[in-house]
Amino acid sequence: MSDSSSSASSPAPVILIAGLTGGIGSALARHLSAAGWRVTGFARDAARLDALRAELPGLETATADATDPAAVETTIADLAARHGRLDAYVHCVGSILLKNAQQTTLDEWRRTLALNLDSAFYGLKAALGPLQKSGGGSCVFVSSVAAQTGLPSHEAIAAAKGGLNGLVRAAAASYANRNIRINAVAPGMVDTPLAKPIVGSEAGRKISEAMHPLGRIGRADNIAGLIAYLVSPAGDWVTGEIWSVDGGMAHLRQRPKI
Repeated sequence: MSDSSSSASSPAPVILIAGLTGGIGSALARHLSAAGWRVTGFARDAARLDALRAELPGLETATADATDPAAVETTIADLAARHGRLDAYVHCVGSILLKNAQQTTLDEWRRTLALNLDSAFYGLKAALGPLQKSGGGSCVFVSSVAAQTGLPSHEAIAAAKGGLNGLVRAAAASYANRNIRINAVAPGMVDTPLAKPIVGSEAGRKISEAMHPLGRIGRADNIAGLIAYLVSPAGDWVTGEIWSVDGGMAHLRQRPKI
């Protein structure tokens, strides 16, 4: 967020979360609401938005499809205008597709790119105007360990998140001189509703745990805590980075069991 928003005399900073009702998005909303931020955001599921508003009084939300560029532009502009400023934008929209190239249909390929890459560009493009009007701020995107480590049956999601990583670094260079910091976090497998088809069974969970050197999958709070740092004054000298938060999966090799 900008320096002016962090002073004691200024109103609480404003964060807008896309994918607000997902596991990571809702964990971040809880974390920053407790820290005194004004939290707003959007998601597709109106019922889940209602439930989150009931849990977090003061939360302002909108129903929108992150793959619809016109809806994203209108929604972000409206939510930022309600508060008169925007200090941080966090993009928690995504999907998981575990299929190799031959198994992946063209519709699955296009949908994966739309959810994980196109939506990120739409969100970034729409948030930059309000951030600049506020004197700067921070954007954080949720990437994936699959974009940094070759994993079998991850072709579509790896391509989409790899594109996201490139988008983050280029945009960080473009907007650094406007006091806008742009970063991404790259989780491994995280215990969220999105991952339930994979880790919901005992066998699937054990396989996922074994892939991470720390021997366990992540929690949404692990990711939300890092994002909270990146949008805070403590992270105001960090930009253009892809932060691994994956139990060591991207960069470590486990000692073999003998």
